[in-house]
Amino acid sequence: MYSSGAPLQGRMKSMPLHPIDRLLADVLPPGTLFSVGGRVRDELRLGASAEPKDFDYVVTGLSFAQIGERLKGLGRIDLVGESFAVLKLTLHGQSVDIAPPRRERSTGVGHRAFNIESGADVSLEEDLGRRDFRMNAVARALPGGSLVDPFGGAADIAARCIDIIAPAAFREDPLRMLRAAQFAARFDFSVSDATRGAMREAAPLSATISGERVMDELQKLLVLSKKPSVGLRLLEEAGVLAVLFPEILEGRGVEQNEWHAYDVLDHTYATLDAAPQGELVLRLAALLHDVGKPRTKAGPHFYQHEQVGAAIARALLQRFRFSGEVIDEVEALVRNHMYVADPNLSDPALRRFIRRVGAGRLERQFALRDADIVGSGLPKRDDSNERFEARVRAELARKPPLGIHDLAIGGDDVLAAMQARGLVNASFRGDKRVGAALALLLEKVTEQPGQNERDSLLALLEEYLASAEPEYGTERFT
Repeated sequence: MYSSGAPLQGRMKSMPLHPIDRLLADVLPPGTLFSVGGRVRDELRLGASAEPKDFDYVVTGLSFAQIGERLKGLGRIDLVGESFAVLKLTLHGQSVDIAPPRRERSTGVGHRAFNIESGADVSLEEDLGRRDFRMNAVARALPGGSLVDPFGGAADIAARCIDIIAPAAFREDPLRMLRAAQFAARFDFSVSDATRGAMREAAPLSATISGERVMDELQKLLVLSKKPSVGLRLLEEAGVLAVLFPEILEGRGVEQNEWHAYDVLDHTYATLDAAPQGELVLRLAALLHDVGKPRTKAGPHFYQHEQVGAAIARALLQRFRFSGEVIDEVEALVRNHMYVADPNLSDPALRRFIRRVGAGRLERQFALRDADIVGSGLPKRDDSNERFEARVRAELARKPPLGIHDLAIGGDDVLAAMQARGLVNASFRGDKRVGAALALLLEKVTEQPGQNERDSLLALLEEYLASAEPEYGTERFT
């Protein structure tokens, strides 16, 4: 019943065995061990250059208990899975999943609504048939290497095509629509008409996908794809974008000024593709940098769209359970992306720019600006951005004081000075006025970095406290 074309079968046999393959094959009966999943797909796509990332195995003809017994002594064994049993074997620092074949029967909508059976009486073909796309429904016999391909997945891979195994694939698990998008973008594969039609029918069901699962697939799409726009355009066409990311879709048809060749959404796609691959934060910022434009359009202008967009970006990323660190970084990049790159700024203004953006965020902010320029779809106007960035980097190399922690005095010095003037008593431990004094000193040394010396700052502090004393009064500082 299994089929495989001769050239592809030979190609699989030429794939080297991983040491873990050999260990498993040595303790399991001949003809029972199969590598399955993305590893086999990638071996077919890439040949000998494929490096295994996920190790998933199916063992046929044995019960779950018998598999566990055979694996004893190889490494630590853990049982995982709520609805079905999977053995997670950890050896040589690598974790692999091993299970008997499984068959599934849908009992509703969603990836948890299944009746699942597993065991020695379930065939490998049934196990492969429960997967999402034909290109993923392939297995490799170990140690021999022959291909098991009951659904024509190898032919799809050769044709660079994504096709569902069953018409109900997306109704059974709507997340598969996001997987189709990220596979299409990552592998530069086309999507069959049947798959596109099934996505359009099932698009409303994408609202049932948990935020965490959306985040996981979106991360893969953004980080692993050279052109993430391929996947997003597929989701837009299918109607999934409107359900999951309506804020982004608002940019469709929103025309821009003469500095842009595209509407807001196509500009967003182009900017996203131009952002460096592998940088999740930067690509999220590129995806969301103009998300505030549709809600702020006034003729050819989008006043304060970066501020509105930053708030929208935070809410969207929170909805999909991104980490607080990622959310904070993306929000800051979106909020600051409209900075004026004037290479003739004064030195103090340059230092204020660095303080506002954050020294550790500057390179990402510059990279976002570069992608934004490419995403305009028009020729670059001049080299002002490069000259501005060169000045910023030169200023950073001089290591000027950029924050309270860089000052030559600290909060304890402010408290001591306030106590010495009789403005506060000995029990005073500080409040926002201490911070205000330090902020004023930071502004002074931003103007003149040479004043960041202890004696100079203490003198400036005395001047500040003298001017503040009549306003606050002694009782206000106790």
